Amino acid sequence: MKKAFFLFCSLFFSLLVWSQSEQLAQNYMDRGEFEKAQIAYEELLKAQPGNFNFFQKTIECYQQLQQFAKAENAIQDRIDKYKQGNYLVELGYNYQLQKNTEKAKKYYEQALEKIKKVPNEVYLIANTFEKKALVDYALQAYQTGLSVQPNFNFNYQMAVLYGQKGDTESMIEMYLLESYKTPQNIVPIQFQLSRFIQEDSKEIFNETLKKALLIRIQKTQDIFWNEYLSWFYVQMKEYGKAFIQQKAIYKRNPESFSNIVNLAQLAIEEKDTETAKEIFNFILVNTKDLDLQIKCNAYLMELKISKAAPQEYPAILQEINTLLKQFGESPYTLSLLKLKAHFVTFNLKDAEKGKAILKNVLEMPINRDQTAEVKMELADMLLFEEKFNQALIYYSQIESDANNSPIGQEANLKIAKTSYYKGDFKWANHQLEVLKSASTQLIANDALDLFLLISDNTVEDSTQVALKKFSRADYLLFQDKKQDALAAFQAILKENKGDAIEPVTLLRIGKIYETLGDTASALANYKQIVDNFKECIYIDEALFFSAEIYFQLNDAVMAQPLYEDIITNHEDSIYYVLAQKKYRKLRGDKEI
Repeated sequence: MKKAFFLFCSLFFSLLVWSQSEQLAQNYMDRGEFEKAQIAYEELLKAQPGNFNFFQKTIECYQQLQQFAKAENAIQDRIDKYKQGNYLVELGYNYQLQKNTEKAKKYYEQALEKIKKVPNEVYLIANTFEKKALVDYALQAYQTGLSVQPNFNFNYQMAVLYGQKGDTESMIEMYLLESYKTPQNIVPIQFQLSRFIQEDSKEIFNETLKKALLIRIQKTQDIFWNEYLSWFYVQMKEYGKAFIQQKAIYKRNPESFSNIVNLAQLAIEEKDTETAKEIFNFILVNTKDLDLQIKCNAYLMELKISKAAPQEYPAILQEINTLLKQFGESPYTLSLLKLKAHFVTFNLKDAEKGKAILKNVLEMPINRDQTAEVKMELADMLLFEEKFNQALIYYSQIESDANNSPIGQEANLKIAKTSYYKGDFKWANHQLEVLKSASTQLIANDALDLFLLISDNTVEDSTQVALKKFSRADYLLFQDKKQDALAAFQAILKENKGDAIEPVTLLRIGKIYETLGDTASALANYKQIVDNFKECIYIDEALFFSAEIYFQLNDAVMAQPLYEDIITNHEDSIYYVLAQKKYRKLRGDKEI
């Protein structure tokens, strides 16, 4: 036992020493101290002659120090010993570094010939070409392997290489071929494609991908490609077009509405309410699933409320009550009960009635997640009543129970907002600092916006007088008291002319005017930001909101340059993709 223990200790310390030696050698490489790195790697290679990584690093040191003959001898020894084709690539590359392209080509071709004799060597050889940035030879290696063994599959590897070459058409073909052949690889493939979609500025890639998908739909009639094209339109935020594909899929395979429901929810998140309404109405016509009917009705009522004027509220309440009578009050109608509670609190200003509805729901046999949702709504109502501390208790309970899940992060954001409304900016920013990297992008964006608002207006005004007034005005907006909030923001603007808080105040005022239907006043406030605060962080929002108003007014002459400004000067804006889409439409790009 003692002997085994000492053997274990000996092995452990040996590994530790080798690990430290390897790290030291790599540090020398990283700092460009190749003489020291060479000595370190030669020592490591002497102790572990079969270690390919140590061999490669040693060769790299020789080449960096222009000791090409030494590198050639070492590579030739490996060729003689292991007879592997990848060492022929290494030898060719050694000649290429010496600008001896003829000899380099000779050994590269020998490596390709080796694949014909030993097809399984294609992996090592192609990978070595790729590491040396010899993209064309790497592609030739894979193509040679396929000519010998047609059952090999290098679609993904070849797609990556075509992408590196800038041959996007061939890249798309390979990715789509691999998607269809190996559906389990579709997620990483679509991730790669989405990077090109987002980076595309000349729209060539997007058009090429769209055409390739449409051709496959026409040729094969396989719903796989309808799903793919729907995914593409979602990336482009063209939810109406994605819905056309989903309808085509449903007609041929009417098994599930899950993808269609998800699409509707995405459309809501991106403020494409018309498409969302169209989708929910389509589901209601085609489903007999009661649960789905309840959810769709709840979403449609929510959309109706968001656009309703106060005089329409009694009719809306009647509609909600009719739906609850139709489907009953139970855990199954939770979405409708929550909607009613929110509506009577925030729209009809009757928080007591709203809380009573939710307290009855908490008595029902609902699950843990549903309990968290109801408590969140209840906390919002307490916040509406200015019962800040009671609201914080509920939010904290949700955060504690849900840990780092999306609803837990949402509760954490609301804790920060409640602290902000109270004027406790230090604690709010402490919470927001963590939430800036939240897994849910919407929460991360909201957290960052509020963090910057507090930070920017604390540096200039240590007493935070203006910020306290601003947070109070924001709280009035939370309570849906638009006219009171408007008056509060206008007072801030008058009292803090030229201060850091001015552009964001103009933005808030513009948004309130928009919701009140006064587009001329909204545009006037946004224009002040565009004209006078070109370097502020709210410039892209002012441009986009202005462009959207003109777009809705069908005034292409005014909207187009505003969208173009975002595309040209604000590529990091969250409105960049939407601005691209609207700009193309106004420019009259052909729809495919």
